[in-house]
Amino acid sequence: MADAYFSKHGFTSKLVANGFELVSRLRNDADLNYKYVGVQKKGRGRPKKYDGKVLFAQLREEHFECLEENEECKIYQGKVYSKSLKRDINLVVVKTLKKGKWGHKLYFSTDLDLSGRTLLDYYRKRFQIEFIFRDAKQHAGLEHCQARSTEKLHFHWNASLTAVNLAKAAHWFPLPKQERGAFSMSDVKTLYNNDLMLKRFLCVFAIDPNRPKNTEKIRQLLTYGARAA
Repeated sequence: MADAYFSKHGFTSKLVANGFELVSRLRNDADLNYKYVGVQKKGRGRPKKYDGKVLFAQLREEHFECLEENEECKIYQGKVYSKSLKRDINLVVVKTLKKGKWGHKLYFSTDLDLSGRTLLDYYRKRFQIEFIFRDAKQHAGLEHCQARSTEKLHFHWNASLTAVNLAKAAHWFPLPKQERGAFSMSDVKTLYNNDLMLKRFLCVFAIDPNRPKNTEKIRQLLTYGARAA
């Protein structure tokens, strides 16, 4: 999965040549052609390959299958040729109604056999991956490693990303779905930092944390500085 920035011939061709398939998005004004599926004329000349430009306002029924249709959204899937990528692609067109006008988004995959719904599901989950990288950069030191060895760099990156996933598994997934808000790695770091400092203070001043009058105060101090507390 990749952002629309990577939907270019150079990137896509090298990726496919190495055995990978790409799921990404095209510009809304992408230059696409229908594949010709009719009977070829006999005689001299190159066989006809294309059957006109794809006009997104009027998709041809013989080339596109409607996957979903309601008053505010229409989803179509078909196989077309992309001039910019120089290859056949599996295209999903999502039309949405906003302020009385129909707009569209173009999602594609180099895997021509991938179902349209799976293609959309893969692309939409890309945002969850971006959140993990964002939290790892901001709160788990993903870019702070100064090693030069490939093995050490891989270990550091894996440790950083694992820390974010473990924090989410410990503090977000146990909550019922209806109670889950936005996950905040910043709050998790604040809680553990407060917990470490409180344990140090309690130990140095010989304070019993299990006394009833101390329990509520300790809970308040643990969440001090946490935005979602």
